[in-house]
Amino acid sequence: MFDWLKSLSGLEIAYFIIACIGTVALLIQIILMLIGAGGEADADFDTDTDGDGSLDTHTDTGVSLFTVKGLTAFFAIGGWTGMLMLSYNVGVAITVPVSVVAGLAAYFIVWALIRLVLKLQEDGTLNYASAIGQTATVYVSIPASRTGRGKITLVLQGRYTELDAVTDETERIPVDCAVEITERAGDAFVVRKKV
Repeated sequence: MFDWLKSLSGLEIAYFIIACIGTVALLIQIILMLIGAGGEADADFDTDTDGDGSLDTHTDTGVSLFTVKGLTAFFAIGGWTGMLMLSYNVGVAITVPVSVVAGLAAYFIVWALIRLVLKLQEDGTLNYASAIGQTATVYVSIPASRTGRGKITLVLQGRYTELDAVTDETERIPVDCAVEITERAGDAFVVRKKV
């Protein structure tokens, strides 16, 4: 082993060290990803809580061009490409540009794959604005003229959802009545009887 290492030129040793460090880092990232301990540290997560206890999460699905996974792929593939080319006695003038291009190709492939995976993620946060105009069913009767709150149920974004509701109508809206959601008023929704 040491005889082989002694037979390498300075550039071959540099490529070997770069390739080994990049490969070890890439393997560590893959192992951590497989056991769930190392998520993508380059994604930006931002969480806000409202006074009503609901949790809104906004995930930035754009991936920075400079990622740790991309850099490790660049060094691993670029290093091994350079090492391989030098072992076949390819000239330095060709080896260096080809190894850089191979590293960049690996870098951009990893970057594109991370973007693709993040696009497959679903936020899961209900968009309550999409409830406006929807038909719902009264679950708890709604007092007239916004004098109190009732509850309505509907399927919103594929989920069975229960929401607080008020009405501007002069009569109480009874249970099981079909209503239309007209607007949002704070953390409740304004509804009217469906005609």
